[in-house]
Amino acid sequence: MAEISDFKAMPPAEIDPIGASSEGASVYELIREDIIEGRLVANERLVVTDLARRHGTSTNPVREALQLLRGEGFVIFLPNRGARVRPIDQDFVRDIYEIGVLIEPALTRWFVNMATGEDIAELERLQGLIEENNFADTFRHSELDTAFHTVMYQRHYNRHAAELWWKHREVLRAVSRRFNFTLARRAAIIREHRELIALVKAGEADKAAELVSRHVEGSGRHILEQMRARNAARAG
Repeated sequence: MAEISDFKAMPPAEIDPIGASSEGASVYELIREDIIEGRLVANERLVVTDLARRHGTSTNPVREALQLLRGEGFVIFLPNRGARVRPIDQDFVRDIYEIGVLIEPALTRWFVNMATGEDIAELERLQGLIEENNFADTFRHSELDTAFHTVMYQRHYNRHAAELWWKHREVLRAVSRRFNFTLARRAAIIREHRELIALVKAGEADKAAELVSRHVEGSGRHILEQMRARNAARAG
């Protein structure tokens, strides 16, 4: 497993994974983690000076981080009320993955018509690593799975669509870290990846797009089901 111990998925070319200074990026990661884990609760006011003191930094990196989080939807700015934590609820996740259901089939259709032998070999290599890991390390799986889909979207001419995909992908990855994969979802991921590679090889662009639509919706629904289960357990 040493081959993938330090594997890190990278965004498509010319897309900045965060778009911040190094200090702003660090604060961004910390605040986002606090929001996802519930240490900063829904609708809590985010005071720049308090956050700067909490994270041992100046106010500029905090302001930078809050703007980035606003762009991802984790933070909202209200007139005369400043920045607040947006509830990370089922509606938030649904909205994000439904956009993916619209975007990713179009990106996939273009890729199938442009795919090279090298692209297919890279998909097969990454799928081999995904199956070798077999969900034993969920962080590794997430990185490899993201890299798998990046192969298909990284050269698309519509850079705005590719960037939107990446940003939404990162949001869903952050939220889904709280949950384990069910056995059914694990099996579906492996099966659908294999089917997708076969369709790319065969040049079946429309069928590949349909499969990706189901794949993305299945991923989104899995997260929603896990959220519902956690909420029910807390209520009980």
